[in-house]
Amino acid sequence: MNDQDPVGASSPDSHEADGVPRLQRIVARTAEIGGEVPVSRLLPTRQRRMVGAWCFLDHAGPAGFAPGAGMRVGPHPHIGLQTFTWMIEGEVLHRDSLGHVQVIRPGQVNLMTAGRGISHTEESLAGERRLHAAQLWIALPAADRDCTPAFDHYPDLPLWDEQGCRFTLLAGRWGGRVAPVRLYSPLVGIDVHAPVEARLRLPLEPGFEYCVLPLDGAVTVDGERFGVNELADLGSGRDGLDILLGAGTRALLLGGAPFGSEVLMWWNFVGHDKAEIARAQRDWEIGSERFGRIEGWDGPPLVAPPLPWVGV
Repeated sequence: MNDQDPVGASSPDSHEADGVPRLQRIVARTAEIGGEVPVSRLLPTRQRRMVGAWCFLDHAGPAGFAPGAGMRVGPHPHIGLQTFTWMIEGEVLHRDSLGHVQVIRPGQVNLMTAGRGISHTEESLAGERRLHAAQLWIALPAADRDCTPAFDHYPDLPLWDEQGCRFTLLAGRWGGRVAPVRLYSPLVGIDVHAPVEARLRLPLEPGFEYCVLPLDGAVTVDGERFGVNELADLGSGRDGLDILLGAGTRALLLGGAPFGSEVLMWWNFVGHDKAEIARAQRDWEIGSERFGRIEGWDGPPLVAPPLPWVGV
């Protein structure tokens, strides 16, 4: 991740016009994370920096590759955020500087809370030939940005069938259900799979910002069709969503309360000012114990790009 612009909650005017919630199309750009997996980046963009505390969204795959290839991301650091991985197809091995070694499989979530500092690696398992996943970041509020690093694996999430679709609650609360995922901000994340064409009416929290991303297939919102890697930015102020999902469509619905303050993103860091980011980068470059060591990785760590700021 390399994003040097301030990222924060947009003003209400950017989401609504004359009291009508705005619908905006955001088309993914290509990104690289390591290995032979195509990655489409939806957040952050100039059009939309955050959706609630969700501040980063990569759609990895779906991809096929030869055995021994696939994802391979070397040791790299994080601060001030939670990494959130939703696995749809394939298996990936996570290692971190706290000593956790965990395989994530389809239907599971890995959540790593960076807090004051952590490092980790990710790689496809030997023999794997497919990968499809969503990788997100959640910005930590200022009061929690220096919390103790942690890692949580969630193999069991709330599942239910409704209106002809299979729903998985990835984060937050929805319809009386609560996902077990540890959060620091009011958020919701839902995976919706439609085996056949389905027209849904979904209740929304008017105070939340929302977006919908088709991972397979296509959705239609407010008469506009959105295909794979086209993010439908729903803005805020909606109390419900009418959405049409084509047969075989899988989509993410993400939402959250406006974050309320700007954060700064650079490379793999989320901070609240430039000095905070600069300290983290210097600590990584000198091999500070702040980011620990990762056992079992046989390659070099990632090298941070030069900071774009002078005199920090």
